[in-house]
Amino acid sequence: MEISIIALPLIASIISGFFGKLIGDRYSEIITSLLVSISAVFSGIVFYEVIQNQYDENIIIATWISSGSLDVNWSIKIDTLSAVMLVVVTSVSSLVHIYSIGYMSHDPHKPRFMAYLSLFTFAMLMLVTSDNFIQLFFGWEGVGLCSYFLIGFWFKKDSANSAAIKAFVVNRVGDFGFALGIFLIFYLFGTVNYSEVFDQIPTIIEKKLIFLGMELKAIDLICLLLFIGAMGKSAQIFLHTWLPDAMEGPTPVSALIHAATMVTAGVFLVVRCSPIFEYSELALNVITVIGMSTAFFAATVALVQTDIKKIIAYSTCSQLGYMFFATGVGAYNVAMFHLFTHAFFKALLFLGSGSVIHAFKDEQNINNMGGVWKKLPYTYTLMIIGTLALTGFPFLSGFYSKDAIIEFAYLRGNTAGYYAAGIGIFTAFLTSIYSWRLMFKTFHGEYNNKAIRIEETHESPLVMLIPLIFLAAGAIFSGITFKELFIGNEVSNFFWRDSIFFLKPLSNEHPPFWFLILTPILVIISIPIAYYFFLKNKNLSEQIVKVNKPLHQFLVNKWYFDELYDAIFVKPSKKLGIFLWKFFDLKIIDGFGPDGISALIKRFSIKANKFQSGFIYQYAFIMLLGFSALLTFLIVK
Repeated sequence: MEISIIALPLIASIISGFFGKLIGDRYSEIITSLLVSISAVFSGIVFYEVIQNQYDENIIIATWISSGSLDVNWSIKIDTLSAVMLVVVTSVSSLVHIYSIGYMSHDPHKPRFMAYLSLFTFAMLMLVTSDNFIQLFFGWEGVGLCSYFLIGFWFKKDSANSAAIKAFVVNRVGDFGFALGIFLIFYLFGTVNYSEVFDQIPTIIEKKLIFLGMELKAIDLICLLLFIGAMGKSAQIFLHTWLPDAMEGPTPVSALIHAATMVTAGVFLVVRCSPIFEYSELALNVITVIGMSTAFFAATVALVQTDIKKIIAYSTCSQLGYMFFATGVGAYNVAMFHLFTHAFFKALLFLGSGSVIHAFKDEQNINNMGGVWKKLPYTYTLMIIGTLALTGFPFLSGFYSKDAIIEFAYLRGNTAGYYAAGIGIFTAFLTSIYSWRLMFKTFHGEYNNKAIRIEETHESPLVMLIPLIFLAAGAIFSGITFKELFIGNEVSNFFWRDSIFFLKPLSNEHPPFWFLILTPILVIISIPIAYYFFLKNKNLSEQIVKVNKPLHQFLVNKWYFDELYDAIFVKPSKKLGIFLWKFFDLKIIDGFGPDGISALIKRFSIKANKFQSGFIYQYAFIMLLGFSALLTFLIVK
């Protein structure tokens, strides 16, 4: 059964990718959706076994590399952490496959799209079930490659191609750091298998290395390099610029890759390597700072975006920041709890936005929407549920997981923890503001679309709404159902067992009552504030923008990260490339190479051509010269 979980998406991808034209669009959609759904059912069974019977297994499929001390297997490691990820990946993927049947109904390349989705699912499953860093890296690069295919799926759009290339290049920066971390692990321990590496970690606590002219503890360097990889994959600040642009891909891609799977790989990596990170105070502090900075940065940018998908994309960045600063304060189980609940409500919001875009015939600007809540009642209701869960409204899933992160950060008791808790509370308020701004401008107020009459807008078909209903159920019930299992003190320790390592046990204390109610109060208050600013009195919000135009422009331009990188990296690289092309390629390589040789041969040919005059006396003269030269050579010899 465990092998089937991994193999079924791969089989689905092969069938749809290679035989899609033969079997047709409909069978490609049915086969891929069915096989991935079966994988999801099997994942649920494994998860149940882990909960009820403490199931733990490492199934060796085959030997991959055996050279010296390097022994790497293809394997399926089943423990609590991988079981949670299996449920998240396969359940969301199966719903996205089904949703895509309706959303991509007019696309001429449906088999190729379904094949990419299934192949991505396979790569992600390989990542989360690995028992060594090489297989992890295989899955890591596999999801990166599939994201390139999916983001640039509509390859005839220049913006889609540019976004795909940008995602690929930015992730290469993080992946380079990740690869260096793996090399360093093998250099120090002579193995890349998790269990063997984790057992040896205490032996290198005081070991120091010289890296880029700096003396660093080996444990700190390993953790920082691994975290650079996590930053790229999970779109943390400085390596985040690819994620909003990736919205150029079809909406199901956003729901699958940028809500529940690939972007959570970085969080999974840190949690999986908790036996390493727990020994590096420096790395944990860096993770906390980067996480809380990303949460705040992305929330501020989402306040002013007008593209419905980009608002949700920046929200994803922000929520990933929460997960990272949870790991930074040592609350790995809480980070996984938020990853689990976030998968449902964020996929719900992405697919809900796809339903809106479908109704508005590919319009994505929320300023060109409005007044359609009665025309799209099911989409509206389901997106309300997703929004309430995202903002942390009391008793929905986000309320339990996000508030738990803030509480554990506060209980950490150090400076980084207090800062993270404070920024987490303020970011929760901003999250609620931009989320309700999206809802009010999309569904309420006046109808603002001049290209489409309101009568032409329509609710999505059932094949698109059913996945939304399942995700809405997860957004409502996943928090209260799994709270004790994931983060309850005694139950949680028994549930996670050895899959998460805690050097310092988490605090059993409770924050002050005022602290517990502060975030929910801000979340509830933000609803009438957003209603007044973005619906009731739009003039006031426009006046505030005019008064704070520099700040507004700063946020609209996303803190000028793209412009900064363009000035520092892109333009100098282009200039260097043009110089190398014109000077080295054209003048030196081509000049002395193929162009130079051909020019020389041409020159000799022109000279030799002059001897072909057709006069007998000239030919006789040349023959005489040749005979004289030969005779001279023979005499001298």
